[in-house]
Formats: sequence, C-alpha cells, structure tokens
Amino acid sequence: MTSYLLDKSDHPIRIALVGCGRISRNHFKAIAAHHKRTKLVAICDNQKERIKQAQLFIAQLTPENLGFSSDLATFNSYSDLLSAINVYSLDVDLIVLATPSGLHSSQAIAAAKAKVHVCTEKPMATCWEDGLAMLNACEESGVQLFVVMQNRFNSTLQLVKRQLKAGRFGQIAMVSVNVFWQRPQSYYDQDSWRGTWALDGGALMNQASHYIDLLDWMVGPVESLSASIATLGRNIETEDTASLQLRWRNGALGTMAVTMLTYPKNLEGSITILGQTGTVKVGGSAVNRIEHWSFADESADDALVDLASFETTSVYGFGHTLYYANMLDAMEGKDQALCDGQQGLLSLELLSAAYQSARDHCTVYLPLLKTNV
Repeated sequence: MTSYLLDKSDHPIRIALVGCGRISRNHFKAIAAHHKRTKLVAICDNQKERIKQAQLFIAQLTPENLGFSSDLATFNSYSDLLSAINVYSLDVDLIVLATPSGLHSSQAIAAAKAKVHVCTEKPMATCWEDGLAMLNACEESGVQLFVVMQNRFNSTLQLVKRQLKAGRFGQIAMVSVNVFWQRPQSYYDQDSWRGTWALDGGALMNQASHYIDLLDWMVGPVESLSASIATLGRNIETEDTASLQLRWRNGALGTMAVTMLTYPKNLEGSITILGQTGTVKVGGSAVNRIEHWSFADESADDALVDLASFETTSVYGFGHTLYYANMLDAMEGKDQALCDGQQGLLSLELLSAAYQSARDHCTVYLPLLKTNV
C-alpha cells in the first residue's frame, strides 16, 4: 500500500480530533508532547459544552499553543468537518476518532474516502466485519489506519516482551489475565451510548480490550477459547462481568477474568505468565507494576525491573505519548506501525470469538471465518 500525503517536510502533521470526552485529554497531552511534529487544527463533538471543556483544557495544558493551531477550528458535526476537508477549506492529514466504538467503522471509512489517515481509539469497531471494512477502505484509499493500544508501550510490558522474544520462559504453561475494576452505575449514566451493544460493548469490548490485545501480542496466536458473560450489578444492555478459558497454539493454557463490580475501587489489571524456566506477574491497577520476576538464567534486563514499574492514577497509563511517537514515525515513513489496523483486527477477532462463545455456549476456534461472526 502506498501512503497518501506525508511525503512533505514543510509542515507538521495536521490533526483533527473527533470526540471530546474523557479519553480526548490523553490525545491532547500527546499532541502537546510532540508539538514539533504535530498541529491540532480542529476538534469536533456534537455537544457544544464538551467543545468548550476541550478548549479550556488545551489552554491550561499549553498556554503557548505548542502543537495546537492558534485558530483552532471547531465542529459540532462530523459531516461538517469532512465537508471542510473535502472542499479544501481545512487541511488535515490525520483524523483521530475518540468517539463511541460503534461509530468508528463508518467514521473511519468516511475519512478514508476523504484521503485522510485515521487513528481510532480501542476497539476499532464493535464487530469483526466492520473492522475488516475499515481496513479495506483505508487500503483502497492509500491511507494508513491506526488503532490505539497504548498499553503495549508500557515500560513494564516492553520489558516482559523482550524476555518472551528471548525465550527465557521456556515452555509457557499458564497465563492468567485479570481486570478487576470498578465502574459504578453513574459511569454508564454519563452518556446514553455507554453499555449498549450497538455503540459500546461491555466489560470485554470496552474496558478490557487492551488486555484482550495482550493475549495475542504477548503470548502468541490463540487456538481456541470459551467464554461466559453476565450482567450482575449494572443496569446496562451488555455484560459487566466475564470469564474466558484459552488455549494458545504454543500449547499454553490460560484464563481471563473481568469485572466492573470490584468494591470499592479498581483493584487490579494484571497479566501473569508461568513457564518452565520463568515466572512474571505484571500487576498494579493497569499493568504498571512488576510484582514478581524470576528466571532460571540471568540477564542484564533483570536489573531493570524496578525501573520499569511506575505509578499511575489512571487505568489509561501514560502510553499515549509513546503511541503517538510510533504512529508519527510510521506516517513519516521512519518506522513500522506497531498498532495498525491489522493488529486492531486481531484483537477484534478475539473479542468477536468471546462473544460468539458466550452466545452459543461453545468453544470457538481461531481464526474466525467471516460467516461465523
């Protein structure tokens, strides 16, 4: 695929961000951190109050407007934003979608038709076929598709990933992933789309999607899984609790446990890998702290364990800035994207398999066929 635009060096990468909800602040911070390479030229949200809140946050974040246009354009309609791009009254290289997940597919396809690169928050879509349609549309238009998976850039997980590549675990026997968080009813009541099948998905699709991503990215291709989901404590369409049993192609077995009912606050977001010659647990509230590290052999990396751990007050962590660095490098042809549309589709396939298993009360084998989704 040939990339459209960004073979220039006479201007920073011009960004339009769509959706000014809670996650948008992480994007604003990342853009400010890369102000020498980026310029936010437009923001869009169908709620005028959120536009105002975003403007205030940006002004407080960077009074010097570093990384932000001094005449930042605002839109209350995504179609109006695209119209401005299509008639060349607004120059945009990248559209960032921080909108409800169920809107990502149609919005990404529309951006691709406008010949603009696309970055979506997780998950890339709420069903596998929509994700595939996004990927195909971007490839046909010659633009790049990125999916935000910022946890991959956590120093803790990067360190463990190196040990996996080096084979230090030997034969992996068991993997355990836990997401024990608290999302009160008031969280879901903030917006009408939260906790709906059409626009959001449940605890697996929304809150735990970053951890679903770790199943393939860290451990390897999944051979099969079975899942159960339940809505036990929240007044929502989708699940607030889920459990998975997994078998990987490398022979490892594993489990994933997810709930948004943990009392009284977020307890743990973790992955534990147990192998014949190595055991590691990365825990904390958001895989931000290495809690156990033991290998049969020695490596220079062993001295980096304490340095890799970090404190965070948010389950989002601090990966967005590092994610942007890789995405901008990919757009400029300096590096390969670590979280492109194809990687996003792998995670979406696992999510789709989990929901299919829960619906049909069966074990689902991967990869999925289109007719099974």
